[in-house]
This record gives sequence, C-alpha cells and structure tokens, in this order.
Amino acid sequence: MSQPLHEPPQLLGVALGELGCRRIEADEAAGVSEESRRCGNGYLVCMAAKGQTRKKQTARKPAARKKPAARKPPTRQQQADRFAAQSKKKVDARREEASGASGWVAERAGEWSLDGPDYGFMERQKYFWNPLVDLYFRMEMDGWDKLPKPPALLIGIHSGAPFVWDAWTIGIQWWRRFGDERPLHGTAHDALMAAPLVGSYFRRMGVLPAAPDSIAAALAAGHDVALWPGGEVDSLRPWSKRDEAVLAGRKGFIRTAIQAGVPIVPVATVGGPDSMPVLFSGRRLAKVLQLDKVARLKTFPIALSAPWGLSPALLPEIPLPTKIRTAFQDPIELDRDPERASDEEYVEKMYEEVRGSIQHGMDALARRRRLPLFG
Repeated sequence: MSQPLHEPPQLLGVALGELGCRRIEADEAAGVSEESRRCGNGYLVCMAAKGQTRKKQTARKPAARKKPAARKPPTRQQQADRFAAQSKKKVDARREEASGASGWVAERAGEWSLDGPDYGFMERQKYFWNPLVDLYFRMEMDGWDKLPKPPALLIGIHSGAPFVWDAWTIGIQWWRRFGDERPLHGTAHDALMAAPLVGSYFRRMGVLPAAPDSIAAALAAGHDVALWPGGEVDSLRPWSKRDEAVLAGRKGFIRTAIQAGVPIVPVATVGGPDSMPVLFSGRRLAKVLQLDKVARLKTFPIALSAPWGLSPALLPEIPLPTKIRTAFQDPIELDRDPERASDEEYVEKMYEEVRGSIQHGMDALARRRRLPLFG
C-alpha cells in the first residue's frame, strides 16, 4: 500500500512539539522572554506533547491605589477653640516674661473671665445710664438689622479716657436691646484693666483686656466682642481729626477674625471727641516718660475737660454734652483658612476694607450734624 500524503495527526503533533521545544531552547539561549514566546504555536504544542497543562490565567488589573481621603476642614468651632488655646499659651508666656511695673500691669490685666457682664449689676445702674444715653448724649444708633448671627467681631473707633463714652454707650444700647440673650464683651487697655477701681468696674461690666487670649476665648464661647484697634492713638487723637477713622495701622484684629472664623462688623460713630476735646497728642512727652515700656502708652495728651480745664487727658472727667451718633455697617466676611492670617497682602486688603467702611459710615453720620460742636 502506498504511504498517505500526510502524516498521521498524532505523529504530526509530536513533530511540531519537538520543533516547538527546540525553538524554546533557542529562544532561552537568545534571552527571549517567556511572554514573547507565548504567541508561538510551537510553545503550546510542546507543552501538550509533554503532557503539561497550564491553567488559564486571567489578566489582573493592578489594584487601584486608594486616594487618601480628603481631610475635612475644621468646623468654625474647632478652629476657634484651637486658636483660643494657642493664643492663651502665647500670651501667658509673654506675661511671665514681663517684670517690674509692666509685669504688675500684665499680671493684673490677665485676671479676666467670661462670667460677665453682671446683668444684675447693670440693671441697678440703669437709672444712671438711661438718662445719660438718651438725654445727655441724645444718642442715635442705627444698623441693628445688619448684625450677623453671633459670634462676631465688632471693630470701631472711640474717644476719651479713661471712660470712652462713645464706646460705653454702645455696650449699654446693646444690653438694652438684647439683655442676657446675646452677651457683648467690650475690650480695654491693659493699663485700665490693671487699675484697682476702674479695672474691677470694667470686669463687672463684661469688659476684657484687649489681648489675643481673652478675645479668642470669648469668640470661641460664642460671644460677640467689641474691639477698638486704634487704642490710645485713636481715643486720644486730636480734636482736629475727630471725624477720621484711626485704626493706627494695627491689623491684628484681621488675623484674629480669620483664625477664629468670625465676620467683622465695622462700627461708625461721631460726636465722642466733643465730650473731651484733645488739643495735643503728647507723643514726645510719653517717650520721655517711657510710658510705652511701663503701660504700652504711646501718647500723653493734653485736653480741655471738666472740671480740670486744660489738663492731662487721662484724668477722670465730666463729659461735655455732645451728641453721639453710631451706626453698624454691613458685615465683612473673611477667608476662614488660617493660612490667610500670614498673607500680608490679604490682611492689608481686608484692613483697608474695614477702615474704609468705618470712614464711609462716619462721613454719613457727620453730615447729619446740625451744629459744628455738640450737635
């Protein structure tokens, strides 16, 4: 019988398998990878010829890396609490370093709490404050509808010393409107808070030292705070600048509002400087007496006051019967990112916005004067 034209299938498989095995050996000698050889039929036939089986492996996709969960920004309360704790630590360290007269002032000023105002104490004074506000100062106060929900940082200007009447009248009007439902803390200079009688009275009225730790703690507790950044430079400014919004370039209140996560409410007021006209600022005299080192006072002004006449403006006085006009301006929202507090350009921009708002409000109030003095 003649041979078939084709080899039997089993013989053909063996032959192909041997060819495939030789190819694999040649590829291995040449350094060809296993992955590159898998596309050749000889490789598969060789494996079949040797009786080996390979499980089919499904291609596995590399496991996707889980992105780290985005860190949630802190709530306003968390941010305010953290800022209060940091402020307390810094101020405590600064007060411990103070010595001598300045150390005594710092220690006395550091005795504060959020327990005030003493509303019973304020209630007993209404027969003094109500006539003073309504009849003597004939006070007008607008803009209540512009107040945001608490807490807020009220920023304004004031005049006089040691009793700044245009600031005290705001506190009294606030109490008459809100009672104990919405506490407001005024702020005062360390020298006033340290004074034996004046400081005790201020504390019972809910006043806090104008320091980062007390302000931050009050805001974190949900209380409104009124701050006058210009300090004595503002309150004892010459009468010729009575209608100027003087914040003395002090921008710490912007950083405080950012880190506490609260809005700023600018407060415009006119008329206060007429209660005790300041004639000279006394900057040189304050420098000679080193008042800046002792009590953080940069001026020693001379004023016309009752009953002293021409005298140092720091003496307690009977205010002249001026008319005080005050108005809350639209609240200013700031970026809550704490990093913004270190952005000098942003801080400067917001400082000018606040100062400009106060000045705009003062200009509007000044145009309502009927008389150039006391009107």
